[in-house]
Order: sequence, then structure tokens, then C-alpha cells
Amino acid sequence: MIAPYPDSATQRNSWIVTQRPERTTLDPDKPYLYLVEEECAASGEVVPVATVFLTNRECPWRCLMCDLWKNTLTDSVGPGSIPRQIAYALDRLPTARQIKLYNSGSFFDQQAIPKGDYTAIARLAGTFERTIVECHPALVSEECANFQDLLGHQLEVAMGLETVQPQVLDRLNKRMTLDQFAKAAELLRSRKIDLRVFILVQPPFMQPEESLYWAQRSLDFAFDCGATAASLIPTRTGNGAMEALMAAGEFHPPNLETLEMAMQYGLTLQRGRVFIDEWDRDRVYAKCGVCHKARWQRLHSMNLSQQISPPVSCQACEELS
Repeated sequence: MIAPYPDSATQRNSWIVTQRPERTTLDPDKPYLYLVEEECAASGEVVPVATVFLTNRECPWRCLMCDLWKNTLTDSVGPGSIPRQIAYALDRLPTARQIKLYNSGSFFDQQAIPKGDYTAIARLAGTFERTIVECHPALVSEECANFQDLLGHQLEVAMGLETVQPQVLDRLNKRMTLDQFAKAAELLRSRKIDLRVFILVQPPFMQPEESLYWAQRSLDFAFDCGATAASLIPTRTGNGAMEALMAAGEFHPPNLETLEMAMQYGLTLQRGRVFIDEWDRDRVYAKCGVCHKARWQRLHSMNLSQQISPPVSCQACEELS
């Protein structure tokens, strides 16, 4: 029998790690994934973005919902490894205008990406218009501004807000408060660094009927903090912990209708770009299998246009309601 999720913050790391399946075996000199995707830029243009998923050490924060650790190493990479990974990907990718360097943790974690590699990384990213990295709010510092100076172009830092529901945020094991997030966002804004925010749609410990409300309030908070983009992420299973919580009735995977309404709300604000994360989208529950693909195509179109598209008309849905 699986032990219940601990109330004590000091015991949560151990519980989360105990639930885990096996980690993927990776080459420390190669990114585990790289691709070019289209994204609506701040200018309104749809631009190609080179996205490089760097092989790196596991993030020191063991967030309850995270499955990114599956593609990480147990030890830090050596000096020069990250530039080699980026060069490896760029040699194999078509031309793009922006670059995302995602390392399943925090770019400004000195144990993950050595500061001594920043110059080489900036040189590799120098041909792009914008570089996007991810970071926990606790590690946002003047190093962000220093790195933007090395790049010579716009830096964008993505931070996980997850949710503004305070009790849920506390239980996610992220070890962050909303005040800490706002202070990190203010530092970025003061240094003219753009902010992208990740928001979970229907995280654990949240009832389905409350999920849209809290997704909307999280979008409000993100834009109040100066975000130029917000990404809505359907909370997914796959890390062991979420399956355990689902079996205990503490996690209910989000449905497609909630995602649609959350995105529509975000777009009506017209305060910044709003995206739906399409990763693993076929696993998102939809009450009607007939229009599932068409509804995701609509969301994809809205991602690119940043305009609300007409809803999908489906006779099968009408018969179900």
C-alpha cells in the first residue's frame, strides 16, 4: 500500500522520489531532444524557434508534479558539455529565429550550467533574435542581466508559477511563495528581461470544478507581475507521484474543455501572449472522442494567431449533452 502524501515539507522529497519509475540513460555530451517549432512572437509574427532540451543534472527542487527528472543525470555535467550539446543540436536543425535552452531545471543553477560556459553559450546563441531559458524564482539574480549582456539580444526567462491557490502551491513542494515569485519577476522587469510564466491547469489537491477559476486567477497574477507570455500546462501523469495521488483521489487530470476556457479567458485579457502546452496532448481527457483532434487543432491555431477561433461544432457532443 502506498503511503499518503506527507503533510511535513521535510518528508515530501523522500515520498516523491520513492514513487518514481526508472530514469532514462543519457549521453552527457548530447541534448536528449532538439526540434524547431513555430511560435507567435511578441511582434505577432509566427517565427521558427529552435528548442534544445539539454542533458543536465536533476533540478534540486523536487516538485510533486514534475516529470522532467526522467531525462536528467544524477551528477552535474562537466565544463564545456552544455556548449557542445547546443552546437550538436544547431548543426542538425534548420534555421530558426529564436532559441529555447531548456535544461529540466534552472539555467542559472551554477551546479547545472557552469558560469564559465556562459560566454561560449552566448556565442552559439548570438545569431538568434531572442534566447529563452528557464529558472526557479530563487535563482533569479543579477546573473540574468549579465547573461543578457553577453547575448547582446533579448533574454526571456521562464518561471513556473504553477498556481496562485496558496494551499495547493505549498503542497507542490516547489518551496516558493507568491511574494518570492513577484520579487523575482520585478528584478527581471527592472533589468528589461522578458518573463514567461508556466501555469498548471488543474494541479493535484484541486477539485475539477475549481480548476478554471484558479487558472484564470493565475493568469491574472502572471500578467500583474509583468509577464509577456503565459503557458497553460495540463497537469499530467507519468512521474509515479501523480499516479499515486490519482489512486488516492487527490489528483484529477484536467479535461480539454477546461483548457479551452482557460485559454479563451487569457486571450480576452489582451495583456500578453497565452499558449496551451501541446506536449502529450492526446492524453488530455475529452468527453467526446469524435471532435478531440479538431479541438486540439483549434487550440494550435489559437496558439499561433493569439485570436479566439470559432468553437468546433460537433453533433456527437450535442447528443452527449
